[in-house]
Amino acid sequence: MKFLKSVVDEMKQVTWPTGKELTKYTNTVIVTSVLFGIFFAVVDFGISGTMNLFLK
Repeated sequence: MKFLKSVVDEMKQVTWPTGKELTKYTNTVIVTSVLFGIFFAVVDFGISGTMNLFLK
């Protein structure tokens, strides 16, 4: 019981993001994920192309 009371007390101290902040953070995560996906796809195609040149 003491543990659950301390959890509730800690949760009361948490500062939750507003709807506007949450939208901003979500958009940032989506854009960053897409950019990383594009970057790694380009690197993968580059490495694959280079390996195909050497292996043929």
